[in-house]
Amino acid sequence: MESLRGILDAAARGVFPPADGRTTVVAQHSPRDAGVLCFTAHSVVFTDEDPAWVYETLAATECDALSASMNPRFLAALMARTDRTSETIDAMLVAPPLPGEPPLPLKEIEDAGHPRVAYARRRRDDVRVWAADGGVLTTGRGIAGRLEVSVEVDEAVRHRGLGRELVTAARHLVAEPLWAQIAPGNARSVRAFQAAGYLPVGSELLLSAR
Repeated sequence: MESLRGILDAAARGVFPPADGRTTVVAQHSPRDAGVLCFTAHSVVFTDEDPAWVYETLAATECDALSASMNPRFLAALMARTDRTSETIDAMLVAPPLPGEPPLPLKEIEDAGHPRVAYARRRRDDVRVWAADGGVLTTGRGIAGRLEVSVEVDEAVRHRGLGRELVTAARHLVAEPLWAQIAPGNARSVRAFQAAGYLPVGSELLLSAR
């Protein structure tokens, strides 16, 4: 049986689920995370709910079958069924690690009370946070234990390429593929990640326990 982590590891290598218009339902990797991943003409719903309910609800969604898994009606039904909340549908990007030292100075923050550390620990495990002049870089294990990255750039130093430098630096800090989730409307962030070598592989909706 396929696992969520196996699907993600394969996607990181450029091997995707078959573009057959179908949906695969897999078990959650942990009680914390449920949700939906969409690749080209194939969706993955990761939930501990009855797969029969998922397929029946998708079939009853009034839209093109290829769009059903990200249709608001299906997602609302899934949230109600699981008693979970969500923020937004994100673009899903991934990049391999890079050798050598990061291209800019970073100082790791180990203070568990730091607001970025506290926020990241609500969504991820094994969180690490680094500060740069004008920005913060965070890594941690999120969906299915994959390694995820996020950055924050101070308003006063935006439009200077620091975001791109930070997400590039993140690739020098890891030894495995690094994942990013970005709201598609955040075009500035999307461009920064793509310029740093992250490739879009699909979309995702994360459902979080209340």
